[in-house]
Amino acid sequence: MVSFNEKLKAFAVELYKVDAVKFGEFKTKVGLMTPVYCDLRVLVSHPKLMETLATLLIEYLEKIKNFNLLCGVPYTALPIATVVSIKTAIPMVMRRSERNTTAPKNAIVLLNREQGGAKILENNGIKMHALLSLTELMQFLREADCIDHEMVSRVKNYLAGTQVDVKSFQKVLSEDRLKMSFLARAKLAKNPVAAELFQIMATKQTNLCVAADVTNSVDLLNLAELVEIAERHNFILFEDRKFADIGKTVELQYSKGIYKISSWAKLVTAHSLTGKGVLDAIKGSEDSDKRGVFLLAETSAAGSLITADYTKATLTLAEEYPELIAGIVCQSPLFLANPGLIQLTPGVQLESKSDSLGQQYNTPESIVLDRGADVAVVGRGITKAMEKEAAAKKYKDMLWASYSKRIEQ
Repeated sequence: MVSFNEKLKAFAVELYKVDAVKFGEFKTKVGLMTPVYCDLRVLVSHPKLMETLATLLIEYLEKIKNFNLLCGVPYTALPIATVVSIKTAIPMVMRRSERNTTAPKNAIVLLNREQGGAKILENNGIKMHALLSLTELMQFLREADCIDHEMVSRVKNYLAGTQVDVKSFQKVLSEDRLKMSFLARAKLAKNPVAAELFQIMATKQTNLCVAADVTNSVDLLNLAELVEIAERHNFILFEDRKFADIGKTVELQYSKGIYKISSWAKLVTAHSLTGKGVLDAIKGSEDSDKRGVFLLAETSAAGSLITADYTKATLTLAEEYPELIAGIVCQSPLFLANPGLIQLTPGVQLESKSDSLGQQYNTPESIVLDRGADVAVVGRGITKAMEKEAAAKKYKDMLWASYSKRIEQ
């Protein structure tokens, strides 16, 4: 008779064969690089494998006492729960979108990634039961020669370095910036320009930033006139300078020279590449009182050399300068538990595509709902349009509708 463990091993190999579990280099939604990627959604396309999984779950369910209902969490677990319900005649219920005060006492999962999820569920009164742990899965696949020792070591090191802190997770649940309105977040902003920008966006109902990449003075108003117009029409001037030099050089670039950026731009961008010096230089300038910095943590350029560790270090640096940092330039929904910061995301077009220089674009809806942008930067989609005003209005309406949808979900 085949043991349950042997059945699990055979099932693990099948998961690998259908690419439900993949090994290599993958980027998560929060910007971390991972050597393993689990996509159990593909199971619905493999009926025999779905039946095998249901049979394993039914056998495993015998260990759990005192339950009389099944509920598959949408969407991946929904068809799995349906098959189990049909085979066992155990009634199934649908998860509703509204929050309910009653909660399940047991959660059965196919794969425990071993990054702290079980502890979080336990703290919320839910006992987790797993068919497989990621460690067991790797052991089975190694025994079947599907992966080598080096990959096993890489995954183990990844798991050791990405454990979820329970306290931080609870803070995310209570202060998820993606669910909060700009007005609510304005009260939490420690940088005065970030607070002002939140207020402006809420009042004018727009989260559009236009990148005016011009190369001659005819295309751009003189700065004195531009500052006056900004004050009159309630918008903020932002210089995408991307400072990245030693402190003294940045100090001169920011407040001296022919441009005197600090005298007219309330917001600038900077790399964290050279460490604290760049921020100390900006903070020490005479115009630093109502000024803010966006630190660049990720880029939309294909082939970028920015790593997950660099992104993490950038976020840590931002925490050390709360009164100066207005937000983060990134492509992923980072810093969820810091709603006072603004996520600025470039690379927006009406259609997803890329240009000849490696710039990758996302749609207005995707940039806000999937990538977590608070402010979306649109350049050529507006500045190169035949009808610039109409194009700007279209982007404005689409971006604001996506933001409204996000906070209502």
